[in-house]
Amino acid sequence: MQDLSGIPLFQSLPPEQSARFARSCTWRDYGEHELVIDIEDTSTDVRFIVSGSVRVIIRIAVGKEVILGEMSEGSFFGEISAIDESPRSANVTTLTRSRICTMPASVFKTILAEAPEVAMEILKLFASRIRSLNMRLAEHSFLQAKHRLYSELLRLSRPRAANPEHRIVSPPPTQRELAERIGTRREVVSRELNQLERDGYIEKARGGIVIANVSELQRRISEGWEGN
Repeated sequence: MQDLSGIPLFQSLPPEQSARFARSCTWRDYGEHELVIDIEDTSTDVRFIVSGSVRVIIRIAVGKEVILGEMSEGSFFGEISAIDESPRSANVTTLTRSRICTMPASVFKTILAEAPEVAMEILKLFASRIRSLNMRLAEHSFLQAKHRLYSELLRLSRPRAANPEHRIVSPPPTQRELAERIGTRREVVSRELNQLERDGYIEKARGGIVIANVSELQRRISEGWEGN
């Protein structure tokens, strides 16, 4: 029988608790680009990513979609519906072949009541998400699309091993994905990326978008805030 020891959130649980709660959970394998939960779904269980990765998308008026982000091994989703018993607020689809553990809402809430250390980790997660959402809301309210693009590129990037002064976004998102992340049209993203490349601030390398001048993007973002 599987237990919860491989899920980071529950590593502090004693083995007997982990085994007891695991008996109420199920594990399922998903294929690439397979729907896990859909918006307005009335299910309330919590899903834990044992392996693989998923994308979270919210649909707004006139069928437009906004990418909220991606999650990978060790992450979880669905906890909001488990807590408030309201319909799902986003669509979750796998990006790669994934294995996901499903925990009933009743079991999740029992763990929160019996394990304060787990409850604290959930509170920290909520605090982090609120801070992130507040920043994104401010960006959408006050920054132009090009400045939101610069911010998103930096947010998605990580240090590049070949050159510590550079950062890389890998795997490279499509222009459509970037547009859906920042709430603009693909044509706007295409134009700005081409201009950044001509200016030498980014490079389209094999396997990613290289940010060759991080300080310049940061300077432009600061100018965007100052202009409001």
